Amino acid sequence: MSVKAKKHLGQHFLKDERIAKNIADALTEKGYENVLEIGPGMGVLTKYLLQKKAKVTVMEIDRESVAYLKDTFPIEHIKLNTSSDKFDIIAGDFLKFDLSKIFKKKQVAIIGNFPYNISTQIVFKAIENRAYVPEFSGMFQKEVAKRIAEKEGSKVYGILSVLTQAFFEVSYLFTVPPSVFDPPPKVDSGVIRLIRKKDYSLPVDEKLFFRVVKTAFNQRRKMLRSSLKSLNLSDSLKEDPIFAKRPEQLSVQEFIILTQKIASNGV
Repeated sequence: MSVKAKKHLGQHFLKDERIAKNIADALTEKGYENVLEIGPGMGVLTKYLLQKKAKVTVMEIDRESVAYLKDTFPIEHIKLNTSSDKFDIIAGDFLKFDLSKIFKKKQVAIIGNFPYNISTQIVFKAIENRAYVPEFSGMFQKEVAKRIAEKEGSKVYGILSVLTQAFFEVSYLFTVPPSVFDPPPKVDSGVIRLIRKKDYSLPVDEKLFFRVVKTAFNQRRKMLRSSLKSLNLSDSLKEDPIFAKRPEQLSVQEFIILTQKIASNGV
């Protein structure tokens, strides 16, 4: 039995065992006892995750893949050395599930060969649930992986970079060629690892921080005094040197400072 990749689900099945093992080995296994794999497909990564100490849960929206996984990894034969199950399969869309309820507010690492078409949404959901997600590793379209990991001063540094790096330390691990997938995508892929910062709360209103970052990069070629004018900045505040910069010039810490300045302006 095999599963046919479905274009509308953005499926590209990894077929290289060495790369699958390297992705699994990106997990530090520190600070959590649960791992959630998103979009396991035919389980090439799953089997290496099952060699880890943590309980593995896979979440798959494709019914054909779910049937394949149940046949390939019979749950009744996969147990920890305790009474708890080692493996679980959830059929459904990750973006629609409440992680805190599934894992009962326990810490869970997220991993996967993520479908390109929803990969940024997966990252944003991990950020939203960061209180429960100490680690996040996986494969993205290389362009997206680089954007997440990029630092200020780069043309690809943007909203995704700032919002991810505000809460996680990001490492770009390695690049993966199209030839190791079935069907092969038209672009390279990149594997990254996110480790949640010890202090993952911000010293500023987080909703305002998100708003400032998104508003600034929506007009990234303009200086901040122009791109942020919808925030009703006072004339005196606009004279602050930070507002003469463009958004890609600001580090995450400078965006925090910028938000603090705007908050003091009464926004």
